[in-house]
Amino acid sequence: MNPVVIAVAITGSVPRKKDNPAVPTTPAEQVESTQAAFEAGASLVHIHVRNPDESPSSDPALFAQVQEGVRKHCPGMIVQFSTGGRGRDPSARGNALDLRPDMASLSTGSVNFPTIVYENGAALVTELATRMQTFNVRPEIELFDLSHIHGARRLIDAGLMDERPHVQVVMGVKNALPAEEHLLDMMLSEIRRVLPKATWTAAGIGVNQSRVMEWVLARNGDGVRTGLEDNIRISRDRLAGSNAELVAMAAELAGRHGRRPATPAEARAALGIAAPGLAA
Repeated sequence: MNPVVIAVAITGSVPRKKDNPAVPTTPAEQVESTQAAFEAGASLVHIHVRNPDESPSSDPALFAQVQEGVRKHCPGMIVQFSTGGRGRDPSARGNALDLRPDMASLSTGSVNFPTIVYENGAALVTELATRMQTFNVRPEIELFDLSHIHGARRLIDAGLMDERPHVQVVMGVKNALPAEEHLLDMMLSEIRRVLPKATWTAAGIGVNQSRVMEWVLARNGDGVRTGLEDNIRISRDRLAGSNAELVAMAAELAGRHGRRPATPAEARAALGIAAPGLAA
């Protein structure tokens, strides 16, 4: 069975404990939830951090605590920090990159969200990409729109990223890219034309999570993404028990497509990431 990288987005910046008590918000809760997801088959963790009031935070000390715990309890797991903008000062979005996580998310253009404009101006994108290159952090390019593929190409042409980026198509955010199968094929066609050496995955938001994973697996994608950040419900009438439960569901789905969860070493090889502490 071919391995597939299962990414777990454990927290995000929106779901709160009032929505689901399983959402981990403190560093200790995040590490515990990540370890359970790791044991269920996740090989990559996407990390946001929260202030004590559960609001989004850019505090490097909080990122450091989570990263230290994950590296201790989840050997080899790929640590990916979010540089997303919801609820965070743009000037602080790259504050934790000098902690040298394995990866960080990078959006290459702006997009409408349900209640805000997620602003990613050219200067900010260049600044974040430069900091990632300085600290040997591999970017995951978040694609909310077809034009964002070309934003990634500009970073490559500017020497800020290599020819083999990892890209993620984000589907199902209201006012952005709908979760429709033919649109994934359109995005993949342009990715293969503009970024021919890229590895890829896709994320389905909310009720779209499982079907987007199905589409990715049917197209032999390099990874799938799950977790409480994207989908706090398994169905309309039942809350997800945990990130680990969602990862177990993703692993089961992968098995139906002849895939199995990648080990951390396999995930690192697939995405071009060196072992912890080693230069890429």
